Amino acid sequence: MSVTDPQPPAPDPRADAAQEALRDRIAADSLTTRRDYLRIVATVSGGLAVGGVAVASGILHRHGDSDGAPEPKKVADRIEPGESLAFRYPGDEDRAIAVRMDDGTLAGYSAVCTHLACAVLWRKERGSEGELYCPCHEGIFDARTGEVTAGPPPRGLPKVILVEQVDGSVWAIGTARSGESLVEGFCRQNGDDRPGCPGFGAGGPAGPAGPARKTAPSGPGPKAAERSERT
Repeated sequence: MSVTDPQPPAPDPRADAAQEALRDRIAADSLTTRRDYLRIVATVSGGLAVGGVAVASGILHRHGDSDGAPEPKKVADRIEPGESLAFRYPGDEDRAIAVRMDDGTLAGYSAVCTHLACAVLWRKERGSEGELYCPCHEGIFDARTGEVTAGPPPRGLPKVILVEQVDGSVWAIGTARSGESLVEGFCRQNGDDRPGCPGFGAGGPAGPAGPARKTAPSGPGPKAAERSERT
């Protein structure tokens, strides 16, 4: 190489230092991102695990746990056969669902899956009578009884006691726990000495007939709930 050929530029120590700093920053950012990702995954996984244990062990609020009689609530002016309706009962945070099957049977349930508290939906087209379905983990409940027919839910859905008035309006008047009949739930919440309950006439004053002590609809009591359950 002649002395007239252009010489390669000498390394700039400042440029080398800048590149090294950039590499260090990229590496640090990458490490931070990985750490944040792992922390998020661990937090979410831990939350799901704790939630699952809490639901399974009964730590979290369960629909229908209250011993006192909830306030009656008008659910709908009318529910036609083959229709379902989502509503809140007994509290504003309690998701519930009412279903009118093709033969006229009216049934109400908590719409919170007993597995991991996902929302329960009505699938009319499934089977001969439809089904209650939890899409999170393929839980399936019988539309007439609320009992588990498939999937991981450990117990059936708590019930909502529904009555229909002569004008066709549908009212929620109480709840029944998972595995408890409508009459058992009604009598537990309203007093065992109510007409139609096992303790009626066994001593002590009997309460007034009707679905609850504070109620807009009149007439139906535990016998109406029992008829609805048998239908």
